[in-house]
Amino acid sequence: MTKMLVTTTEQIPGQAYEIIGEVFGVTTQSKNVFRNIGASMKNIVGGEVKDYTKMLDEAREAAVDRLRTNATELGADAVVMMRFDSGSIGTDIQSVAAYGTAVKFKEV
Repeated sequence: MTKMLVTTTEQIPGQAYEIIGEVFGVTTQSKNVFRNIGASMKNIVGGEVKDYTKMLDEAREAAVDRLRTNATELGADAVVMMRFDSGSIGTDIQSVAAYGTAVKFKEV
C-alpha cells in the first residue's frame, strides 16, 4: 500500500475532495517490568526517560498506521485535520489515539 497522505491541515492545496467521514487509529502500549525499574530510577535523578519517549513514539506511529488502514477500508485517498490524543492507564500503560477526517479526491 502506498503511504496515504495524512495532514493536520483542513485543506490540501490545489486538491478538491469530498468528505467520507471520521477515522481513528488507537493503540495502548506498556514497557516490560525491567524497563519500568530503570524508568523509576531515572525518576529519582530527573531527566528524560528515553524508554518511555521511545514507547510513545512507537505508539504514535502505530496509531497513524491504524488510522491509514481505517481510511483505506473506507475508500479514502487522504486524511485531513489529523490530531492526536493520549492518556495513561495506570502507572505504566499509555494509550494514543490518532483521529481525523477521511476524504476522497474529486476529478476536476
